[in-house]
Amino acid sequence: MNAPVPAATLEPEIAQRPAPQALLEALKARFGAAFSMAESVRAQHGRDESVYTHVPPPAAVVFAESTQDVADAVALCAQYRTPVIPFGVGSSLEGHLLAVQGGVSLDVSRMDRVLSVHPEDLMVTVQPGVTREALNAVLKSDGLFFPIDPGANASLGGMCATRASGTNAVRYGTMRENVLALEAVTASGEIVRTGARARKSSAGYDLTRLFVGSEGTLGVMTEITLRVYPLPEAISAAVCSFPTIADAVRAVIEIIQLGVPIARVELIDGQTVGMVNRHSKLALREEPMLLMEFHGTPTGVKEQAELVQELAAAHGGQAFDWATTPEARTRLWTARHHAYFAAVQSRPGCRSITTDVCVPISRLADCLLESLADTQASGLPYFLVGHVGDGNFHIGLLVDPDDAGERAAAEALNHRIVSRALAMGGTCTGEHGVGLHKMDFLRSEAGAGGIAMMRAIKHALDPLNIMNPGKIVAW
Repeated sequence: MNAPVPAATLEPEIAQRPAPQALLEALKARFGAAFSMAESVRAQHGRDESVYTHVPPPAAVVFAESTQDVADAVALCAQYRTPVIPFGVGSSLEGHLLAVQGGVSLDVSRMDRVLSVHPEDLMVTVQPGVTREALNAVLKSDGLFFPIDPGANASLGGMCATRASGTNAVRYGTMRENVLALEAVTASGEIVRTGARARKSSAGYDLTRLFVGSEGTLGVMTEITLRVYPLPEAISAAVCSFPTIADAVRAVIEIIQLGVPIARVELIDGQTVGMVNRHSKLALREEPMLLMEFHGTPTGVKEQAELVQELAAAHGGQAFDWATTPEARTRLWTARHHAYFAAVQSRPGCRSITTDVCVPISRLADCLLESLADTQASGLPYFLVGHVGDGNFHIGLLVDPDDAGERAAAEALNHRIVSRALAMGGTCTGEHGVGLHKMDFLRSEAGAGGIAMMRAIKHALDPLNIMNPGKIVAW
């Protein structure tokens, strides 16, 4: 538990590989106005929401508008052995898109078309720059929706790359379960397809799952076929306050272990509720709180909600408040999604070092309560939110990114939280991905054999080490 914090956790290794002038000229000739070396554009593509604020920006930015654009850009970079860093909307928390080895940022945000909707098959194919909110706006007319909701209005390409999940994962799973097929550009510039529109397949290696969660280190996804779902006939949301965090967590564990098909169940601690109130102009009780949502038929939703209300009351739950109109539900969930921004704004100029551990539901109470006690003892400002229905919680440590002592204390605390989760059979990242920040933790979790296998896959598919190098596993 008290092992020293690896230096790489505090500052990433920066080993710039200069982009040859010949490459920059070739990209300019191929892409014209869709190629930029402007300082402001490079700076925008060289930062994210992580604590790493001093990494140099990429040498240039290419704005791709088609699969062929991506293939041509990657092929040129491969010719000149120059890194390529895929870029969506820049909402990463773990340094995924930072140009630690220099190179070219490949922005796919203009690849934002919904290519086909197959309501009869409950499938949709999109380009990677489509955001989850834009997709749901299109699907609504067919009575469908895509449930994976990481909070931020992230691009679907980025969500695939990090194997995202979010508030609905307790019922609908993660991106791993909901990506059926891909088109991708490999490190050589070749266009490949994986998977099919069929609901299942036993045909060879599961290449789709290999790309999902690869964080741009194996290739660039250019088309994504997703599973979608009918809009529920009835939806109801509720908030419930508890005397203590322990009471709220134990209520969730009982709800899940009894098999109640709850769609969402989110935990927010009292001080974070206060941050949300001030940011979103709400008047929620500033006590540990669960936000819950139920999907199904009117009768089914009513039965689920009544059972959950009864279970919550047995654990001290009170002020069970319903939100049945779309406007009221949206206001509640918007406030939850803005919890991160509410917390960051509570300390101007700070950055959040956000833990992302996930443990078996049976160990959730132990892991969360011990980690919270550790956090409170540290004296560091923090916020707490959790997708507790699937054992995933986030303690965000609000630090001054330029204060080395504060950062070291936060990273040491993060290290203890992750070590605790691993000892309980959990993982260092339930949904944010590895990026730069969790590489040392991944070594502990996967072991020498697992890391060797990942490195062998990386070497085989990206022998020049140009695809988002310096992330997940060291070369």
